[in-house]
Amino acid sequence: MFDLIVQNGIVVTPLRTFKADIGICNGKISTIGDKIAGDAKETYDASGKYVLPGVIDVHTHIDHLGGGAKTNDDFYTGSISAAYGGVTTFLDFAMQKKGEDAREAIKRRRAAADGQVVIDYGLHSNLTDLNEESFSALESIVEDGYSSFKLFMTYRKAGFIVEDGVLFALMEEMSNKGALVGIHAENDGICEYLTEKLVKQGKLSPESHAVSRPVLAEAECVSRAIMFAEATNTPLYVFHLSSKKGLDIICQAKNKGIPVYTETCPHYLTLTAERYKEAEGQNYIMTPPLREQEDIDALWQGISQGYIQIVSSDHCAFNSEQKAVGKSCFRDVAPGIPGTETLLPLLYSEGVCKGRITLNQLVEILAYNPAKIFGLAPEKGLICNGSDADLAIIDPNREIVLSKNTIHMATDYTPYEGMRVKGYPDATIVRGRFVIKDGIFEGSRGFGSFIKRKKFAIY
Repeated sequence: MFDLIVQNGIVVTPLRTFKADIGICNGKISTIGDKIAGDAKETYDASGKYVLPGVIDVHTHIDHLGGGAKTNDDFYTGSISAAYGGVTTFLDFAMQKKGEDAREAIKRRRAAADGQVVIDYGLHSNLTDLNEESFSALESIVEDGYSSFKLFMTYRKAGFIVEDGVLFALMEEMSNKGALVGIHAENDGICEYLTEKLVKQGKLSPESHAVSRPVLAEAECVSRAIMFAEATNTPLYVFHLSSKKGLDIICQAKNKGIPVYTETCPHYLTLTAERYKEAEGQNYIMTPPLREQEDIDALWQGISQGYIQIVSSDHCAFNSEQKAVGKSCFRDVAPGIPGTETLLPLLYSEGVCKGRITLNQLVEILAYNPAKIFGLAPEKGLICNGSDADLAIIDPNREIVLSKNTIHMATDYTPYEGMRVKGYPDATIVRGRFVIKDGIFEGSRGFGSFIKRKKFAIY
């Protein structure tokens, strides 16, 4: 007796696309085959639809305080919006406060999420104060299932920056310890110098945001961090890569065999800095900023060639009123845009439908690679016997025009307003249970589980 059979779907893996039924028992995939025989408590007809492994969004900021503002979502509403986009697992951040034990930051974040999420989740440890006590806790944090760290190479004034010596020491400490060290790569000195210069010149519009955080700032930091990684033999993860120049440096490093892994985001694949000239240009402010068309083209090529392994949302759901607080000066805008719900349909529409990537590569960058790199495989990111029954079922012919009226994110705008996309999920299944079914939320608060992640292993 199956709990659920997904029938007649077109199953997509990183290597194959084939028609099959999927039989699910006790939250796991138990059978994959043509016309599965046997009784089932429930069946779902996926005829003409693609059945993908559930999306793993490895970079979200749900229930987040930043830039002087608090996002409109909490872990309940934020995880619902992710589910509408086919996301079955997300990774958020436990940001350490100054003077706080990093383990306490994790406990605080877990307390906010546990019992609230409707899909599964994990946490990166976001370190901002690497004192002696923090260093002594690193191994236990990894052992407890938080096998990735994020560090800022910018935001000195906010108190988030981790200095070079500390970053190098962390990499040295974590070498061969099963941890993945990730960075926000922007040169703080360059960004602060240009910001102050622009403000003094009275150049305060959103257009100046892109000028204040140039490609140079990203590329220099990427290069510096890669040299640290090479010297310490420590794997490095670059969050939200935005530029061709940064990608070129990563390509050179990977060709030398340096273990560097990279993500980019849909906004860097679809939007340019021209958006900052619009009447509500502040709504597009995030860091790093939007770039130019040549950067978009290079990033798509980097995905196609395997130099960029993951695309994540960097979801941060402020509303337009919060963004407008800084309209008179770009420096005062809370950085971040909403996006976890639109991750899959944007990548399908702009990538697969336009021939930039294959359907199999879509699965690779949104599910398989995230699971492998962040210690979630083989339970997550795969459609195979024994894996969690996490599925996103999309109708390739269903079209939606993105707008504030069609999204489910807890915000009143989308940076993709008016874009026509395909690939919006008809159904999202987490461990064998429908969270979204035929476009309707059927999940429940607290059904999602915290996932203890395995140690990092080069794959």
